[in-house]
Amino acid sequence: MAIPPNDFPPRKRRPSASSFISPDFSDRKLLQSLLLLSQEISLLKPLHFLLKQSFSSIIRKSKLLSLVFDEIFRLPVFFLPQSARLCSTELYVVLQRTKTLIEDCSNGSKMWLLMQHKSVAEGFHQLTAEISTLLDVFPFKEFDLSDDVKELVVLLRKQCCRAITIVDPLAENLKQEVLKMLDDIEEAIIPEKSKLENLFERLELRDSSSCRDEIERLEEEVQSLGSTDSKSTVQMLALMGLLRYAKCFLYGASSPKRSLSSPRSDGTNSTTEMSFPADFLCPISLELMSDPVIVATGQTYDRSSISLWIESGRNTCPKTGQVLAHTNLIPNRGLKNLILMWCRENKLPFEMAETDKSNGVTLSKAAVEATRMTASFLVNRLRVSQSTETANRIVHELRTLAKTVSESRACIAESGAIPVLVDHLGSNNPDLQLNAVTTILNLSILESNKTRIMETGGVVDGVVGVLRSGATWEAKGNAAATLYSLSSVHAYRKELGKKKRVVNGLVELARVGPASQRRDALASILNLAGERGCIGKLIEGGVLKMAVEIMDESPEEVVSIMAVMAKRGGAMAIATTDGAIAKLATVLTDGPEGAKESAAAALDTVCRRGGNEVVVQLAAMPRIQKAIWDLMRTGTMRSRRKAASLWRTVRQWAAETNHNHIHHQGRVVQVITNMTDLFVS
Repeated sequence: MAIPPNDFPPRKRRPSASSFISPDFSDRKLLQSLLLLSQEISLLKPLHFLLKQSFSSIIRKSKLLSLVFDEIFRLPVFFLPQSARLCSTELYVVLQRTKTLIEDCSNGSKMWLLMQHKSVAEGFHQLTAEISTLLDVFPFKEFDLSDDVKELVVLLRKQCCRAITIVDPLAENLKQEVLKMLDDIEEAIIPEKSKLENLFERLELRDSSSCRDEIERLEEEVQSLGSTDSKSTVQMLALMGLLRYAKCFLYGASSPKRSLSSPRSDGTNSTTEMSFPADFLCPISLELMSDPVIVATGQTYDRSSISLWIESGRNTCPKTGQVLAHTNLIPNRGLKNLILMWCRENKLPFEMAETDKSNGVTLSKAAVEATRMTASFLVNRLRVSQSTETANRIVHELRTLAKTVSESRACIAESGAIPVLVDHLGSNNPDLQLNAVTTILNLSILESNKTRIMETGGVVDGVVGVLRSGATWEAKGNAAATLYSLSSVHAYRKELGKKKRVVNGLVELARVGPASQRRDALASILNLAGERGCIGKLIEGGVLKMAVEIMDESPEEVVSIMAVMAKRGGAMAIATTDGAIAKLATVLTDGPEGAKESAAAALDTVCRRGGNEVVVQLAAMPRIQKAIWDLMRTGTMRSRRKAASLWRTVRQWAAETNHNHIHHQGRVVQVITNMTDLFVS
């Protein structure tokens, strides 16, 4: 059997903190709270298809309880007897837990609830038993209740006392059908359409939208589990595989949800600007975090921003300046869930980062087979699709599937999706173009797919076409990110870096694109700069001129690029680029702490390889000596080494100049005097 029926653990959703904390209310407030809480529960609606008896039973008891406390609250009672207060306090906590359980079941995944309906039914029974115990000891006789309410109390006690765990045989049969279907899928047996239709009708998943919502709820369960329960994650991913296949097979690809729209490349934007809570913004990019992670110092950043920071050679925390004990990035799932809930409350769509959402868990055979069936079905439909709207829905489904787990990316590529996607990179439909390039980006995350992409004719040219003339900035940024992903392979980095269109497209996006897309372009350029054979093309493509132009806006990324280029043969080109030395000196003097290290590294290399004229130019910069000295005293270990090397280079030049009595006219004479006084005396 693909998934043993008893392997599904209890739900791990967290109820609100108030569910377990005794209220600190006055006696009147406590009675009123009990009345309101029991009324709220009595108004909740049971699920139609699952655990209906358990839901209905405890809701009816809450309604009776609300009538009892309505009577008590109407009495002139301002102070409760001690025993009544204790019982009321405990009853409040039990009712809070009851409400939480009902809402959790109603709003959570139906499929997951089905798989553990017995344990949930037992949970309802335990709550009923606790209510029964409290009703038995509650001193109702100390209140002047009407005869009708006294009879209600007797009835309520009897009902709670006689309550049993209600196991729904229909739910158990339905569960076994789902497990049998997963077993068949594991053996590569495609489910019959009639059986799928019947199953999903009984689960009340009657259209593509409801299936999509169900998948999202299961994804939330996976996120809540984290890496603490890999067995449960495997089980949920198998269910998600079945849901995805059935959604596409029965109802077709669903219309993409509207996301926070990216401005079009012509500058227009249809999204109203929102004011996000400060804690939801990445300290580096100052944008809403889609994948918050925690670094060694305990600070949280968006994964893409801090990854770029670390990959550029830095080993410090951007916010605190502390050296990172390690570079592991720990997902901040609590904050991610808060951001997700805030976006939902404000009716803003929130798209998870295009990253692996399985927490490193390997899929079960059933999940892999379901994914393979889904990918093949979608790709075959895409091949014969004549409608742009239909093609967009299918490609969006592939995009969504490709951002889940590595096995999904492998299945999609093996199904022949990459050549089919190429045809839509040049689409006149902005959404279709964006979905196509983002799908290729997601597929490129898997190492084996990088080779497929590079060897498939037209893919690189198509991605570069989006980079240079995409309909939206988001599409252009994702094209740049695709090139970044592909260039992580040494052989492909060299191949891409020698393409003039690639370099020109990245330079143009970095020069005029919005902040987020500029970072994507700069990250790709930084990757290409790591290959010595690409430096000439980068220089020809205007990377250094662009770097000088935008250094004030993106100092950390730009200076990192210049430091790498200087080290790999571009020092003389930097030395002769108008404004480059002055800009680097400004960053070293007044720039962000993280950028000063790279500025020192770049200037050190350029000064050592660029000749005396470069040193003279640097030495003439205001406060440069103090900036080097300060970095030597207060910087990180790497910063101190780079600053010390730069210090020695300039000091050596000053000493040699003084020794040889080389005299220049004007500004140079004064520079030599200043440097000699500082370094030699």
